[in-house]
Amino acid sequence: MDHKLSKDAYGGVTGKNYVPYVSSGSKSGGNAVVLIIGIILAVLFAASTAYSGMKSGLTVAAGIPGSIIGSGFIAAFAKKKGILGKNLVQGMASGGESVASGVIFVLPAILLIGSKVTFLEGFLVGTGGVLFGIGIASLVYNYLIVEEHGKLMYPESLAISETLVASEGAGESMKYMGIGFGIGGVITAITGSFLNLVNNVISYVNESFYKWKFEVEVNPLLLGIGFIVGLDVSLTMFAGSILSNFAIIPLIGYFSEFGKEGSAVWNNPDVAINAMQVKDIAGSYVKYIGAGMMLSGGVIGAIKLIPTIISSIKETLSAKTSNSGKGSSVENIILLGGIVIGFIGGFISSNGNILMAIVVSILSFFLSLLFVIVSGRLTGTIGTSNLPVSGMTIASIVVVTLLFVVMGWQNPESNKSLLLFGTFIVTAIAIAGGYSQSQKVTFIIGGDKKEMEKYYAIAGVVGVVVVVGTILLLSNQLVITGDNVPFALPQANLMSTLTAGIMSGKLPWVMVIAGCIIGVVLFLLGLPIMTVAIGFYLPIATSSIILVGALVRVVIEKTCKSEKEKEAKVSNGISLSSGLVAGGSIIGLVGIIFQVTGVIKGAGPSGFAATNGMAAVILVVLIIATIIPILRSKAKNAGK
Repeated sequence: MDHKLSKDAYGGVTGKNYVPYVSSGSKSGGNAVVLIIGIILAVLFAASTAYSGMKSGLTVAAGIPGSIIGSGFIAAFAKKKGILGKNLVQGMASGGESVASGVIFVLPAILLIGSKVTFLEGFLVGTGGVLFGIGIASLVYNYLIVEEHGKLMYPESLAISETLVASEGAGESMKYMGIGFGIGGVITAITGSFLNLVNNVISYVNESFYKWKFEVEVNPLLLGIGFIVGLDVSLTMFAGSILSNFAIIPLIGYFSEFGKEGSAVWNNPDVAINAMQVKDIAGSYVKYIGAGMMLSGGVIGAIKLIPTIISSIKETLSAKTSNSGKGSSVENIILLGGIVIGFIGGFISSNGNILMAIVVSILSFFLSLLFVIVSGRLTGTIGTSNLPVSGMTIASIVVVTLLFVVMGWQNPESNKSLLLFGTFIVTAIAIAGGYSQSQKVTFIIGGDKKEMEKYYAIAGVVGVVVVVGTILLLSNQLVITGDNVPFALPQANLMSTLTAGIMSGKLPWVMVIAGCIIGVVLFLLGLPIMTVAIGFYLPIATSSIILVGALVRVVIEKTCKSEKEKEAKVSNGISLSSGLVAGGSIIGLVGIIFQVTGVIKGAGPSGFAATNGMAAVILVVLIIATIIPILRSKAKNAGK
């Protein structure tokens, strides 16, 4: 890259003495055009993250792709706003993605427990969480962003800043994102609900002595996610799938054959234990072991955060700054709006139970405040991509659930209320990480803090509208059970299983505890519990194609003859993969909209198009179409 940030952006000077990239002139990067571009990207990343996250259990941070796409749009439509306008746009893209990364963890669980959620309910708790999260994070801005400059590195903020500074390279990155979007869009259109012309699942199931299942879903967005997250994460997830499909399922299948005649599956009286198929074992037994693994991962993660929580609160309270204890009018309005809307959402969520509304709202505010500060600090250490939102959310949900049990609020309507309060908490946690990251970019580049605050809040609210609307639009598909479910929803399934089971007293504790013990063993072995658990829980069709994406990246890296060439190829590969995710998500979502509205009424594939062979052909095409453009980028980038 021809332009770099100063070395002071990485530390070496105190925050108050740091000279930003734009050190003179106007600090404003916003106008109506920038706002419109930002809203468009917030919508795009909110919708694609909601779709892909519910499908795979993984989300992709929007900061870098948002800065790439934003740079292109700003250059085309608002060139005078330059790097400051690009910064606002990447922040808004991150705002839409952050909302989706939080809301999809909890809100769909309401549908999974058999309840309904209205748009107003989802909008109020989501918007309240957005504003409260931004408001609290803004109060500790001076400590996290300025005073800790160089100590809290904010690695993804620095990467985004470098991308913005080298914005003349955005055209190359946008080209590869466009290629990826085209590949992802075309393959999703012909294999998904848009046209549904060919089968895209390679499937082998053995129902005899040793029961097992192996599948690969040929899905561009999942392959793109695999390329982005890399081999370590993908292989760890796949290991979880191997454990569930080739060890636990056969083991349960073996013992089930000794079941007495007339004995039925515990949650499905229509299926005899000694006649269970692989899908019955997976849905009624393995699922709950996986939930126990995720639960232990969340609890252990929360326990490990205790020192961070204590130090964050302590250091934040003791920080002596000129702005200490004083918030701007914008900050105060946003925080007050979060509290007011949060209380309104709480009253609506509690169905007229005033005591529930007051007590649980106060507890939700307290837990959110606690974890928002932790979220901001952890973002400074590991970035938003690795932020343990699941762990913090699970810890919060367990605390709130225990309160509901103690208070005797244990009917299905109370469970729905609990999950709405949980949606407020998880949204606040997720938005705080993205907000802190975007404000660090603003600090490094030299933009206006208050301006980013306003634009980010707008993007967050837009994101809530899009994500809640997407969840309601897909509601019928989210509750489908059995084989080949369209959306795995691992985190939301855990929330529904956990809360409904504790409140009803019907949680299959033996299986959950067994999963928790496996999680503890993984912890003692030093393995990432949540990553293994998500792979254990997800259909193997999902984790296998994510692994294929990671292997594509390995192949690309192995062809490189120098570090510079590898850096160029991987960078282009990540851009192309971001396009795969966006294209697969958006076209998939559009296809479902057409299907729901009756515009498309496909009969589905038949003949060879419906076979494993056809799916294998599509897989080969997808891999080749992904690899070739990246390999061809070698000649252009290697000499830089």
